[in-house]
Amino acid sequence: MKYIARTQQDHSALSRHASENLDAFWDDYARTNFKWHKEWDKVSDCNLQEGKIKWFEGAKLNITENCIDRHCGELGDQIAMIWEPNDATRFAHTLTYNQLLKRVCMAANMLKAMGVKKGDRVCLYLPMIPELLFAMLACARIGAVHTVVFAGFSAQALADRINDAQCKLLITADGGFRGNKIIPLKNIADEALAQCASVEKTIVVRSAKTEINWVEKRDHWWHTLFYVQEDECEATVMDAEDPLFILYTSGSTGKPKGMVHTCGGYMVYTQYSFMNVFQYQPDEVHWCTADIGWITGHSYIVYGPLIAGATTVMYEGVPNCPTQDRFWHIIDKHKVNIFYTSPTAIRTLAQCKEDMIEKHDLSSLRVLGTVGEPINEEAWQWYHQYIGKGNCPIVDTWWQTETGGILISNLADVTPAIPCFATLPLPGIAPVIVDANGEEITALETEGHLCIAQPWPSMARTIYNDHQRFIDTYYAPYPGKYFTGDGAKRDEKGNYRITGRVDDVVIVSGHNLGTAELENCINHHPDVVESAVVGYPHAIKGNAICAYVCLRNGVQVDEKEFCETIRNWVSEKLSPIAKPAMVVVAPDLPKTRSGKIMRRILRKIAEGDTSNIGDTSTLLNPDCVALLKQKMGGERGLSA
Repeated sequence: MKYIARTQQDHSALSRHASENLDAFWDDYARTNFKWHKEWDKVSDCNLQEGKIKWFEGAKLNITENCIDRHCGELGDQIAMIWEPNDATRFAHTLTYNQLLKRVCMAANMLKAMGVKKGDRVCLYLPMIPELLFAMLACARIGAVHTVVFAGFSAQALADRINDAQCKLLITADGGFRGNKIIPLKNIADEALAQCASVEKTIVVRSAKTEINWVEKRDHWWHTLFYVQEDECEATVMDAEDPLFILYTSGSTGKPKGMVHTCGGYMVYTQYSFMNVFQYQPDEVHWCTADIGWITGHSYIVYGPLIAGATTVMYEGVPNCPTQDRFWHIIDKHKVNIFYTSPTAIRTLAQCKEDMIEKHDLSSLRVLGTVGEPINEEAWQWYHQYIGKGNCPIVDTWWQTETGGILISNLADVTPAIPCFATLPLPGIAPVIVDANGEEITALETEGHLCIAQPWPSMARTIYNDHQRFIDTYYAPYPGKYFTGDGAKRDEKGNYRITGRVDDVVIVSGHNLGTAELENCINHHPDVVESAVVGYPHAIKGNAICAYVCLRNGVQVDEKEFCETIRNWVSEKLSPIAKPAMVVVAPDLPKTRSGKIMRRILRKIAEGDTSNIGDTSTLLNPDCVALLKQKMGGERGLSA
């Protein structure tokens, strides 16, 4: 396959080619690796100053033909999807590419029977079950726009997203399993739909077999509709710039942002990044542990692997249920070759006793990956030693919902891995670092705000129904560049290390202190399993640092003494400037169900602004917020 870097020399050559003629680079790649009904009139038409982005203008395609149909000849009997249920005692479910095509066509015909047409928005509020995959691809098959809402969001969060997208149809389930819990999805959906006038009908998957309310004429069972459909459905021909999906960001500040991704450019780049970063080989099994409700699941459970003709694993449950070795059991069971997960999951799994790891055969693993936030070195080393057995490269990937695919990462066994560094941009991606005045810093070894200086095919096209906000957020801060919102360091060889969100860079007495770097330092302490660092207002310094620290299982400390120990540890290992003014021994950290630490909440608690925290019902562990509020109310004397 052309344009897949298999050596460092390939990587350098492809990067040069892209820098010399970006359109020629993507023209050749898109022309030789995909099925098109009509090729493009123009490769790209982008003006980053105006937030105007178009790729492969005039091209005609359907992404599901590239995900499934074209594989049904030579790869028709290859397994496309392995579904591993939450209940470890149940059998896994597998589908070949031939079988997947029939399921997707049946789901597409079901949607058409329900009145869904090209351009209609369909909301999917489903657990990690095969019907979610079928529904996504069915929408794409007929030209409907899917918007997947993570099946852990509250009724209000669901309603906000449905109303913003003006969805015509909702597909949900009676309930969803998550470890030992059942999430009452239909009941939550009913509450949301009470304020959603645009939804005409609801399709309900019988999954958890729980009791639910039923609204006649609106609600319909999936199994009643699905199994009477024909298993052939002609793919609707789409324009490359037609919307494929809307995916909402978490909305930690203000209204959730509905990022719009389109058919052609997203297809090209997700497959390109999947093949390059993971160095996928034929017949390999790829497992991304993310939820499909997030962009990682969209790009590297569904679209990227399927376009590449891979076998993708979809897991319904959580990492540590029924026991802490569930992930390792699944890897052994399905002989997973590529394993892609989050730093939070890695730190959690690092609590697993060595004998629980050793009893599983992990020798099938060839590539490990990490995604979601910068990984600290201790977690990286544990992952490398205990899961990769020192033999598997770790790809530390940086990207965003807005980017559609991985932009900065080492390539497995091609370019060097450096703990805590995302390392080099993929060929065709042009990161730059700018200073506080918006000037690009040309020196290699530097630090500042991370921007991308030229367009790439999978970048989001707009915020749904709010293009001005799209411009103001991503393009106005540094005209002519895409502003990532992240800070970064670049070393003398051009490797990038992400230092955290710019709004998570704490400026203390004029010094920029990246939260990721501080957390990495604290996490090296032998008694610490995880930490989160935030800034809060300080009368003299402007800002001060608060560190929330979680202890390893079984560790008992005198909290006041331990807090002073951590302050001195940071002072010694990093810098006296970085010494936290306040340290809190935390029972847990508030996290989204995808594992993202909600530093916004921690910042509010540190500030003492506990009346303005907002909705915590969508968190993985909402109870910890009340515990932290109570703890901080009585122990602010730990500040210095």
